[in-house]
Amino acid sequence: MNNENPQWNNWPDGFIWGSATAAAQVEGAAWEDGKQDSIWDAFARTPGNTLNGDTPETAVDHYHRMPADVALMKELGLDSYRFSTSWARVRPGGGPANAKGLDFYSRLVDELLEAGILPWLTLYHWDLPQALEETGGWTNRDTAYRFAEYANDVYTALGDRVQHWTTFNEPFCSSLLGYASGVHAPGRHEPRAAVAAVHHQHLAHGLAVTQLRERGAQQLGITLNLSNSIPRDPSDPVDLEAARLFDSLQNRIFLDPILLGAYPQDTLQDLEQFGLSDVIQDGDLGLIGAPIDFLGVNHYHDDLISGHPDTTGADGHSGGSGRPAISPFIGAEHITFPSRGLPRTAMDWEVNPDGLRKLLVRLGEEYPMLPPLYVTENGAAYDDVVSADGSVPDPERTQFILDHIAAVGRAIEAGADVRGYFVWSLLDNFEWSWGYSRRFGIVRVDYDTQARTVKDSGHAYSRCIAASRAAGRVVQGGEPLAPAV
Repeated sequence: MNNENPQWNNWPDGFIWGSATAAAQVEGAAWEDGKQDSIWDAFARTPGNTLNGDTPETAVDHYHRMPADVALMKELGLDSYRFSTSWARVRPGGGPANAKGLDFYSRLVDELLEAGILPWLTLYHWDLPQALEETGGWTNRDTAYRFAEYANDVYTALGDRVQHWTTFNEPFCSSLLGYASGVHAPGRHEPRAAVAAVHHQHLAHGLAVTQLRERGAQQLGITLNLSNSIPRDPSDPVDLEAARLFDSLQNRIFLDPILLGAYPQDTLQDLEQFGLSDVIQDGDLGLIGAPIDFLGVNHYHDDLISGHPDTTGADGHSGGSGRPAISPFIGAEHITFPSRGLPRTAMDWEVNPDGLRKLLVRLGEEYPMLPPLYVTENGAAYDDVVSADGSVPDPERTQFILDHIAAVGRAIEAGADVRGYFVWSLLDNFEWSWGYSRRFGIVRVDYDTQARTVKDSGHAYSRCIAASRAAGRVVQGGEPLAPAV
């Protein structure tokens, strides 16, 4: 594609256009109004863990600039804002509920509703209270029960106004990258701990879904970062086995327990030596497989996989600081990621929009009871340059977003039940171990002044939303939307 039109504008009634952030990446106010350390506050303070020693202490000051940021969302024409609540702000130190922390999110929700923007809440986007990590973190089964308490606190405060509840964002990252690879907080290199973290996060999800459902929550789901696992040579048994292992650890270890109520048999066998069966207790899988109302799909790239040595590509999980890291693919550390010669983003991720179409279609084919899908994150980091007139032309990101939106349209045309798209991210922000060196925002943030400037990609996304409205799309249960001005 070489123009701005996504080439597909037959969006279903109720299709939601949004953008997303995460508390630890945008809020700042690291110890304000009762908040205490999360694992990311503690991890980032340790020299060598993040590029340039960057920390989320100030981030992009969303905590203080929230009303203006919501006004910016309205200006862009967003239907929905996907945000996360910080466990370390709501229950500092893992202790009792913090009224001031909950009040911030209550004000955010009110501001969104006043602007006509649907709040889409994520309970866990990786900011476990550091105090709970010091008692074992996600390796400790008790943390799952503490999560359910936290989820109930948030529901008590916001459940009268928030309809959409996501339990976890990308548990692959907070378990396998945090406890095995060590590139994410808490920075551990312990495969057995990572396997326990996977299961205990699943359990926490199931407990929260069950309890919030009992309290009246209508829209409950989870967001997974999923990828296509493509063997380099489909006729080579070595590459086929490598692709199976990758698919098991990137996709099916999360999809199957949540959607089918069981771990894949091959995954159980592969991880037997790392104690997966040891942490599963009677009744766990029934809780984990409790019905959900939507599945969030985060997708930035797909993966060509080989079981042979290959240095032409990378798995995209090395982090930005140069901190020693090991493979997150437990028991499959030998697998490699050959380059396909495709363009790459500033994260060194290959750009392949059709991979998103294939993934969305595959999910419906392989999981007959699949709930509706939402693309809850999709976007790209590039090195932006501010023009002399103050504008931010970012043609590569603009094309990335529009091409992937078109891929979502083709997936819907092929039968995928996709009901929304959220671009990552609304704002440039703290990009985990990469600090502030990688910019994903459709809105540029000057980190010295905190000034916001809508990039060309943000304007293009806004026009895309307006075009879908002009075609007669209606919001869920509402009247036709007027084109954005």
